[in-house]
Amino acid sequence: MTEPATPADQTVLVTGASGFLGRAVVRELLAGGYAVRTLQRTPSRTPGATDVLGSVTDPEVVARAVAGADAVVHLAAKVSLAGDPADFERVNVGGIRTLLDAAQAAGVPRVVHVSSPSVAHHGDSIVGDDAGPADPALARGDYARTKAAAELLALARDGAALGDGSTPESASAGSVMRVVAVRPHLVWGPGDTQLVARVVERARAGRLPLLGHGAALIDSTYVDNAASAIVAALRAVDDVHGQAYVITNGEPRPVAELLAGICRAAGVEPPRWSVPASVARAAGSAVEAGWKIRPGADEPPMTRFLAEQLSTAHWFDQRRTRRDLRWEPAVSVDEGLRRLAASYS
Repeated sequence: MTEPATPADQTVLVTGASGFLGRAVVRELLAGGYAVRTLQRTPSRTPGATDVLGSVTDPEVVARAVAGADAVVHLAAKVSLAGDPADFERVNVGGIRTLLDAAQAAGVPRVVHVSSPSVAHHGDSIVGDDAGPADPALARGDYARTKAAAELLALARDGAALGDGSTPESASAGSVMRVVAVRPHLVWGPGDTQLVARVVERARAGRLPLLGHGAALIDSTYVDNAASAIVAALRAVDDVHGQAYVITNGEPRPVAELLAGICRAAGVEPPRWSVPASVARAAGSAVEAGWKIRPGADEPPMTRFLAEQLSTAHWFDQRRTRRDLRWEPAVSVDEGLRRLAASYS
């Protein structure tokens, strides 16, 4: 293996840096000595980073953001359980295409594409698997489908010649783009407005059931671990380009235990009632159909994808991830729950 790229004199563009994980990645890069530029629609709110405001779908804004960058970490995405399919396509697929085109033209040699394990989830249990192939045709829902398509686009650009858009065969050594995809799984921690906030809100309202017996084992990732793994992928990209890696804490827990831990950290009662998984899946399909006709103001209370996620096992073999990225999670699930509790207190 080659030595990792050093932070000195390296400028990294992070897209989607105003999001929960994006801010953590920016902090991790700054702590490691990188110069950080961000691209998102609202300020990143991270001292030390230079913001470029705008959409990842705007070619002019993206070209300005990538100019002079040594690497890109791409997190910007439309993340939702429901919405207009065209919006998912425009942001998740169109956004990565626009970014890759601009980065290639600007001569940016390294790209870390932040994907999702949902790109290879087909509704069945995942028990100790590695990163399976992304498949838009089998992915569940518009988010997973478009993220799968985006990952395929990103990895297809690996080895592309930089600068003039010529073929890889015509490029000189070192003048090609290297792309790696990473798939953080169920990222959570203090300040999370997605998983944690929704679990707590629904538990507080008495609307958080267990699906089945809540015994399905699921992996998750504490936010600081996800951020450090993404930076590790950036440092290792010259050796691991062209591949996809799932990132987790490597501590599978029964879904009931993980939900209870989050609820107790927030000072609310964990779920005490359950719904058969088959009923939840059917209800999720019905809610999705109704949501398309008359969307609500917030996320739908249940979708088929969400029902599958809460009632099937999904935990992953982390040996290849840790070996290739030369990375280990630093914060255990239990320590993460303690930090979460401290943030609520």
